[in-house]
Amino acid sequence: MFYKPSDGHGLPHNPFNAIVTPRPIGWISSRGRDGHDNLAPYSFFNAVAYTPPQVMFASTAGKHDRHFGKDTVANIDETGVFCVNIVSYDLRDAMNATSGSYDAEVDEFALAGLERAECETIACSRVAAAPAALECRLTQIVKLEGEENIAVFGEVTGVHMRDDCLREGRFDVTAFRPLARLGYRDYSVIDTLFSLCRPDEKG
Repeated sequence: MFYKPSDGHGLPHNPFNAIVTPRPIGWISSRGRDGHDNLAPYSFFNAVAYTPPQVMFASTAGKHDRHFGKDTVANIDETGVFCVNIVSYDLRDAMNATSGSYDAEVDEFALAGLERAECETIACSRVAAAPAALECRLTQIVKLEGEENIAVFGEVTGVHMRDDCLREGRFDVTAFRPLARLGYRDYSVIDTLFSLCRPDEKG
């Protein structure tokens, strides 16, 4: 099968998200200028640079009551900071609970029964139970092609890792089993690893 996105795929559901998988989930916490916390997951998320460490996520849906379409992006535009919380398998239901389209006044931490902790380098809350969290300062907001598509880039200014996830000097993802986003309503979990050496590396 071949299709041009501009012509449509003719399938019951869009296969694009199922093709580009697995994708890490950026569970983004932000705080508005008014001090109100927000928490929402984004599956268009990844790290984009080592030095300095930088991440990005993209928002692809809009809300009529907020500039930039989403509470998360509006908050980040107002305050210039955000935090990426890593989603473990144990936090899957809480993450899903925060994925709804709620009014700006709704506190997703409370809604999902999550304990919050204050970040160290930025004025923002983070998910206390998350296996890792990346404190970020906004570097740029980029309007992408399409009516509601916006990419947010940030430099990582602080890194939290749960002590029980550090094993022999490594951050061991099998200790918490990170959640990955697939297509449709599907998710997966990482619990098996294998290593490969590059051709120019010695084992």
